[in-house]
Amino acid sequence: MCPWAALHRLSALPRVATFLSRTAKVFGKVSPCTYSMESAEGTIINEGKASVIFPSANQVFYNPVQEFNRDLTCAVITEFARLQLSQKGITILVPGEREEQKLVVNLSETGEEKANSSQEESPAPINRTTAGVGEPCSEGLRVLEGLAASGLRSIRFAREVPGLHSVIANDFSTSAVELIKKNIEFNSVGSLVTASYSDARMVMYSRRETRELFDVIDLDPYGSPAMFLDAAVQSVSEGGLLCITCTDMAVLAGNSGETCYSKYGAMSIKSKYCHEMALRILLHSLDLRSNCYQRYIVPLLCVSVDFYIRVFVRVFTGQAKVKMSASKQALVYNCVGCGTYHLQRMGRATSHGNNMKYSPATGPPVTANCEFCQQRHQLGGPVWAEPLHDNDFVERILSALDRNPKRFNTSERIQGVLSMVTEELSDVPLYYTLDNLSSVIRCNTPSLLQFRSAVLHAGHRASLSHACKNAVKTDAAPSVIWDIMRCWEKLNPVKREKLSETCPAFHILNKEPRIQACFDVREDANPKSRKMGLKRFQENPEANWGPKARAKAGGGISSKLEDKRKQHQNKRKTASPDNGDLKGFPCKRHKEGSCELGESCRYSHTLSDQAQEEAPSAPDGSPP
Repeated sequence: MCPWAALHRLSALPRVATFLSRTAKVFGKVSPCTYSMESAEGTIINEGKASVIFPSANQVFYNPVQEFNRDLTCAVITEFARLQLSQKGITILVPGEREEQKLVVNLSETGEEKANSSQEESPAPINRTTAGVGEPCSEGLRVLEGLAASGLRSIRFAREVPGLHSVIANDFSTSAVELIKKNIEFNSVGSLVTASYSDARMVMYSRRETRELFDVIDLDPYGSPAMFLDAAVQSVSEGGLLCITCTDMAVLAGNSGETCYSKYGAMSIKSKYCHEMALRILLHSLDLRSNCYQRYIVPLLCVSVDFYIRVFVRVFTGQAKVKMSASKQALVYNCVGCGTYHLQRMGRATSHGNNMKYSPATGPPVTANCEFCQQRHQLGGPVWAEPLHDNDFVERILSALDRNPKRFNTSERIQGVLSMVTEELSDVPLYYTLDNLSSVIRCNTPSLLQFRSAVLHAGHRASLSHACKNAVKTDAAPSVIWDIMRCWEKLNPVKREKLSETCPAFHILNKEPRIQACFDVREDANPKSRKMGLKRFQENPEANWGPKARAKAGGGISSKLEDKRKQHQNKRKTASPDNGDLKGFPCKRHKEGSCELGESCRYSHTLSDQAQEEAPSAPDGSPP
């Protein structure tokens, strides 16, 4: 561990002080070993057990917010390695992890009889080998990081994840590959990590041809991973792990439904549950591409955090299971007025003894107009309609984190997010948000505990969602949800005389509730993660927080996003060197007679007057 005195001396450097303050905003506290320092070769940044050299901010960038992503990936791959290698008689050793205590309870009448019988019946000990961190394991996992950039993630795998056979850090940039080689040497992980210069798809396809498949494939591109998914589902081993990140959330969240369909084979729609729908669209795309090769996916953990989504899925082969895939997908009918949604499965699987019968689903589940507000429906999907997580696997990660709480700098947040994941209703896709329900009927918003209690009092299940802070997942029918909101409106009445006959609130509140909702707060309405005050959601730690600018083909980075924004902010009022030449353009507002800025306007009023004079006139002399 780095001495605090040394850290204090380092923090005196301007760049180090800036980095430490930024890290403190992101994570709430600064680890003694997380710092940057200048060297002859560039800036050295420490994250986890890795130390990475960044030669220049113009060539590669380091995003401290993504440390949570890398920490979570290390935790998932560690538990995946523990599962895979235990079947081969190999025990992995994680530094700093205390052994799990196994409690033996003696239920016999006499302790001596139990002790004697246990000695007689205990089987002979199995000779098990161990695999540690930083040493190649002959039967360990073969890992590919397809888009490695600086190689930070691959180096962290080598120095923090035990039971690895090899790691390939690949990139299609010569400058990035040279940097990867330098960082491999700097961290002394050459026995595990190999730098590769190639198209990630070609690396994966070549392994498919030679049958030397990867056990773990990590894809973390800038934007969409769609172009890599076909190669990934073919080149991962049987039961292997795919770790995939998407940062094109605007596409997945409904801003460009046609683009989403072209990339993922599903139509995204703008809705309050768009973040969970983004996860389900990606899983649908992965399963659909796997089905082409008689393979299917099993999600282990899928999260929507910060500005991206991250999924961890296993890929298996089986023709019988592939036939079930149609029944795992669903279309989404979303009302544009009140936000009520209905799911329509794509297929139906019915068991007949030992046989399964597959048939198309019947529907649709809605009428032409919404039964609650008489507005039209939007059609989205198909989306993955099965559970997003394997709760047993998530519990294993939490258990390992409990045995080694200091392993990651973001351990507290990992614990908070995964705890919420285990509390979610696994068989209920999508969710409602309290602010949207209240805005539809134009009344104030009930508290989270009040609404959840009302759902529980009505005899239904309810949970929160890790994807949205004020979301509620429930198996209650939409009619029950709106009955609860009608009862809430009676306690907090709105001015109905101001409601027009075309607004959703008019139609919803015109009906009397069929149930009498009770808003008395129940003890079980408050989930355990909320009671414990775990770190579940974090606020944006700094301005312009999110994905960095896209890297150029030559190795540089395009102009900063905030610089582009400044060119268009207050351009009519504030003088700046970027918009000094706007006097060469006529002012549209002055032409329409609505510009009140006069000479202070950044556009030309003279050119606008000239344009009006030159405009052709009607025969009677009036303007056209």
